[in-house]
Amino acid sequence: MLLSGRVAIVTGGATGIGRAIGLKLAQQGASIVVSDINAQAAEKTADEMSSLGVESAAQVTNVVDTDATEEMVSAAIQRFGRIDILVNNAGVAGAPGWYERASSTEEDWRFTFQVNVIGSVNAATAVIPHMKMAGYGKILNLASIAGREGRPSLPHYSSSKSAVINYTQALATELAPDNINVNAICPGLLWTPMWEQVGARYAQNDPQYEGLEPRAVFEKMIAVNIPFGSEQTPEDIGDAALFLCSEEAKNITGQALNVDGGFFMR
Repeated sequence: MLLSGRVAIVTGGATGIGRAIGLKLAQQGASIVVSDINAQAAEKTADEMSSLGVESAAQVTNVVDTDATEEMVSAAIQRFGRIDILVNNAGVAGAPGWYERASSTEEDWRFTFQVNVIGSVNAATAVIPHMKMAGYGKILNLASIAGREGRPSLPHYSSSKSAVINYTQALATELAPDNINVNAICPGLLWTPMWEQVGARYAQNDPQYEGLEPRAVFEKMIAVNIPFGSEQTPEDIGDAALFLCSEEAKNITGQALNVDGGFFMR
């Protein structure tokens, strides 16, 4: 098993992409700390992972809060004695109600950067001393293909994910002497509750999608932009995450891997 004996923290790990990543890591023998702001969902997912025969634990964490991320890491160390992998998956597309607004507000910018960027920094900052002490670590940040190119309908979100990519590169350079790999994944088009809201926003703001239901926007975007002509799934992202968190990727760092069916070839 690729990750037997390893311990991983997955933020935003209760549902969606985070859950899929956690399950992939657990299937390969890793113990998982399911960190999420939703306590009930985190417990449910942790139980699901435990049924695979690995140790798991749920931890309620708001990654915007530095004390909370420190507590998350302390609890993981107390329970498992080590942390080998951090997956920074917790993220938002905007402040509450963002998809109902015609344009981004200051609140959208602040909230999105707080969660997507500062949240990743908080979690990494809390875990890095333990990884340095062990002389080993894998940090994986969830970015987005939106971070590859600014989107007029979601400038605050695109900018935050671009910042995540840049932060990944900076951290990878800093931590390479400590044998800590830092990479990012840029998911493509996945049909999630968040994307349903994104589709509604595009239908409102972009003439080429005007009048379409969110799912129709999603399917049209796939047909136009993805060479394979198919949507991505949380499991696709989980497979890429498993590779980047394994020793098979020991010489890969500072990279942002597109998992998008060919949407962006750069």
